Amino acid sequence: MAEILHTCVHCGMCNATCPTYQLLGNELDGPRGRIYLIKSMLEGEELSSKTQHHLDRCLTCRSCETTCPSGVKYGHLVELARPQVEQRIGRPLLERLHRWLIKQVVPYPRRFAVAVGLGRLFKPVLPRQIAELVPKSSPPRSTDQSQGHARRMLLLEGCAQSVVAPNINQATRELFDRLEISLTAPASAGCCGAV
Repeated sequence: MAEILHTCVHCGMCNATCPTYQLLGNELDGPRGRIYLIKSMLEGEELSSKTQHHLDRCLTCRSCETTCPSGVKYGHLVELARPQVEQRIGRPLLERLHRWLIKQVVPYPRRFAVAVGLGRLFKPVLPRQIAELVPKSSPPRSTDQSQGHARRMLLLEGCAQSVVAPNINQATRELFDRLEISLTAPASAGCCGAV
């Protein structure tokens, strides 16, 4: 971690491509701010839930790495720091249960489809904050895999997107079919880890 930290020159160019920084505008919700938090942790400063909160907000999309002139491996740094923060800070029981439940449902399209279906069914009686999270009904997913084109490409269906917004993958198939590129969705692709 220290080696990765020393490559950062704190120029802030990473913030230009960081979605959480762009949305929230808080320095600690950008890569440079999170690097300061991780550096403080390594230097022995007392950790707080604030550090955990800002590291949790990172999507680990690694967009910042594409703009970093120093080549900071920010994604790897966050992957190393999160378990250490988790171990030192911990989480309240309800939050641990919530996170465990998400990990047991969302990455599995069948389980997630059942949960979304139940959410849609009970949406009128759910508290407004929860009801707003339930996605609207999506058009049925087409299984048309036309194709047979000379050029081929893999399409990762995604665990959550394939349930919540299958029309995105269908539109992708249609677009690539027009470009004469065959798309194949591997059945065992699994979760990309974004959850």
